[in-house]
Amino acid sequence: MLKQRIITAIVLLAILLPALFYPSHGTVPIPFACVMLALIAAAGWEWGKLNGYGQGISLLFGGEILALCLLSWALGLLDQSLSLVWIVAGAAWVLGGAFLLRAAVPGWPRVPKPLRVVGGLLALWVAWLAAVQARMVGINFLLSILLLVWVADVFAYFAGRAFGLKFTHSKLAPSISPGKSWEGVWGGMAGVLVLALAWVWADASTQATVASLYTRLAQRGWWLLLIGVVFMAAMSVVGDLVESLIKRSAGAKDSSNLLPGHGGVLDRVDALLPALPIAMMLWSFCEHA
Repeated sequence: MLKQRIITAIVLLAILLPALFYPSHGTVPIPFACVMLALIAAAGWEWGKLNGYGQGISLLFGGEILALCLLSWALGLLDQSLSLVWIVAGAAWVLGGAFLLRAAVPGWPRVPKPLRVVGGLLALWVAWLAAVQARMVGINFLLSILLLVWVADVFAYFAGRAFGLKFTHSKLAPSISPGKSWEGVWGGMAGVLVLALAWVWADASTQATVASLYTRLAQRGWWLLLIGVVFMAAMSVVGDLVESLIKRSAGAKDSSNLLPGHGGVLDRVDALLPALPIAMMLWSFCEHA
């Protein structure tokens, strides 16, 4: 398993890193946008499978989300301000996430299937728009979003292992993800705060030509930086828990086996689905406030 995970990670990095760092100079980063299209289409196929559809219909969903993203690109949406999209997506994740987590695993089958399918595909579409626009802002900006989610996850894991598992009453959502604890959540939030402060200092020290998300927030006030990164860390946990809830309802361990040793695409991007549009919402606020 470890060997598979390492090989898969190396292959993914060999594809993602050149696409990420390919120069775009403010225009649509074509290699990065295309890699993200492939991932989002695969996630659309996985979404169909998790909702009980067969191979053919699930492939159709993957094709539909691909077509929607390509149409958005052709219509020039990537070059436009999408502040309203980010606000609506952020609100939908907060309200929808709260509803789903409150209803827990038994509540998912009660959501009408068409609503489930459409909601999931729209979440993937918005995440693609957000990822590509974040890359258009700059590599430093996009990396600051990605690293926030990954650092929150890593710190949550180690804090949970060190403290959370010792206290059964501190379980975060035992019926959804038994391994997660409140200690892990606090550890993840502490980690992203350290990351944010260090990144703001690094931006200032190196006089970064493109500011990170953290620097943009800090420029509007340290209070906004604090609230913003904690909110994003919390929503990344929501994204993770929502996918776990759906997999548990479907009786699936992973969203697919597309990424040997890692599960599926949705398993890797679940926390990013809410974090990306919320990050763009915060950036839009900083730009227009």
